[in-house]
Amino acid sequence: MSLVVYLAAALLAATCLLLFRRPRAALANPLTASTCAVVAIGAVCFTCSAPITLATVNRLTGIPNFGAPLTYSMISAYSCSWVILVVQWRGGPPLLLRRMTIVSITVYGLLIATIIVLFSLADADTERLRDLDTYYANTPYMRELIVLYLVGHGACTLVMGVVCLRWLREVTGPLRTGLRLIVVGLVFDLVGFELAKITAVVARWRGHDLDFLSTTLAPPIVSVGALFCSAGFMLPRILPSAVTHWRSLNDYRQLSPLWREVRWAATAPKPDPVWWELPHARLQRLEVSIHDALLALTPHFDDHVRQISLETALEEGQSPRQARDIAEAAMLADAARHAHSPEDAPFPETGTCRLQTIDALGTRGLVELAQALGQSPVVAAARQGSVTVVRE
Repeated sequence: MSLVVYLAAALLAATCLLLFRRPRAALANPLTASTCAVVAIGAVCFTCSAPITLATVNRLTGIPNFGAPLTYSMISAYSCSWVILVVQWRGGPPLLLRRMTIVSITVYGLLIATIIVLFSLADADTERLRDLDTYYANTPYMRELIVLYLVGHGACTLVMGVVCLRWLREVTGPLRTGLRLIVVGLVFDLVGFELAKITAVVARWRGHDLDFLSTTLAPPIVSVGALFCSAGFMLPRILPSAVTHWRSLNDYRQLSPLWREVRWAATAPKPDPVWWELPHARLQRLEVSIHDALLALTPHFDDHVRQISLETALEEGQSPRQARDIAEAAMLADAARHAHSPEDAPFPETGTCRLQTIDALGTRGLVELAQALGQSPVVAAARQGSVTVVRE
């Protein structure tokens, strides 16, 4: 049981670190700060509820079952953080949000105080690490303590589920998928934790033994629910970044023909990327190096070559856009040929031509230029200095 609970806590902690990777930005955004609080308190809550942690806390404090009010207080704090997150999600005037946040903290703060007082009044001298809820279900003060923390957590789970379901109708994309995962996690929490615990406790009240619902069934199911909630929190924040890096990696690979064509002309050669550098950063460095090389080749651009290549591509049935890319790639290949062997064909010292593709579309333009460089026979002819032959 401890292993499953610790795994859930570790994943929630990892989620918190991911959300809190930029502390200033996270704290400046109430929604992000609230989300971080939910995940962080959830990680602490799962850590405290593990039998190994409970035994350690009891031993260090010298008080049997001291881990119980600690865990129940953390569960109540976890519920409070959920409510505050709901408040931030709904939005509204800052004064109203602040007031509702204070009310939530006050209510659950009183609940935590009540839990501590009830534990101090109860007779709970027998240490129970796994079945405390059912073992003390009929014990004065402990009975009320157990009911209070279950009601407090159940209420926030229901409210959170309703808000997420309503919000699902208003959002799309990764946020919608994340909300669905959170709803699934809340269902696991409600059924696997709340319903199982309450059923086991009520069974004890009626003289029956359904302790397995609380001791065996509830912990793994609520841990699975936490994994779904963690995934729901992470997805809307990770997916856009992951898509960006995937596209950057694809663009980086597609730019290889262009970089091979011009790398020798770059005045500031592109350094080899370090292994930990992300694809987007690699792409940016490659683009800078390519632009540097193109700038060095600008004096050798010949608009006459571009015009001939454009007419040739159009005659071959290419679309206007494809023909433009091919014409500019041919002009670039011709410029690279002249720059390599300037003595073979005298060329003006300065040129005024520019690659319109790059100016208009940035990275996309570079990719299209690279594709034309590697695929078009018109470009191959220009690279050999026989662009006019292709037109014939």
